[in-house]
Amino acid sequence: MSAQNSPHASGPLPPRQERASKGANPLRRTSDRFESWFRGLLMLVLVLGLPVAALSAGVTAYESSMRTVQAQSAQRQEVTARLTSNVKGVTTEGKQQAQVRWTDDNGTVRTGTTLVKSGTPKGATVRVWVDRDGGLTSPPMSELNATTTGWFVGGMAAIGVGAGFYAARAGMRRVLDRRRYAQWDAEWDLVEPLWSARFRR
Repeated sequence: MSAQNSPHASGPLPPRQERASKGANPLRRTSDRFESWFRGLLMLVLVLGLPVAALSAGVTAYESSMRTVQAQSAQRQEVTARLTSNVKGVTTEGKQQAQVRWTDDNGTVRTGTTLVKSGTPKGATVRVWVDRDGGLTSPPMSELNATTTGWFVGGMAAIGVGAGFYAARAGMRRVLDRRRYAQWDAEWDLVEPLWSARFRR
């Protein structure tokens, strides 16, 4: 058998096989190519944008919260106060409002209402937080609160980017499908009379 008749002989591929080797698909529409390109772009944005958005949002929230922590820590201080009445009853949180009395840095005696553990007797000492004006206030935000806020905001940013990715993908698919259906309808309007005529013979 000669080399020319051998099925393994080297030579140019037939036109149809050559087109297939290049990945060309005559059934692939322009909308299919656009969808594939747009999907790849969205995936790139998701892979690169999600960690960047989550990290930047989380760090920004953490730094902002830490500034609040530092400001509140500088403006508030914890002092010792005494109960001026017995705390009776039990609430779901185990604390009740009660009157307390304390002396500020200027020697002025002050009174106020704060949450105290139920069952605390009159005259017992409790620790309360006061602001620069000497009024009762809540404890300053802690560093743990700032860290938690940073993680929460970063997580929400990641969820937002992911939701935007799926929304953009679904919207793109919907727009392309509507265009494809319109093209199919137009093509069927041209082909249907020819098919109907064949069956009427």
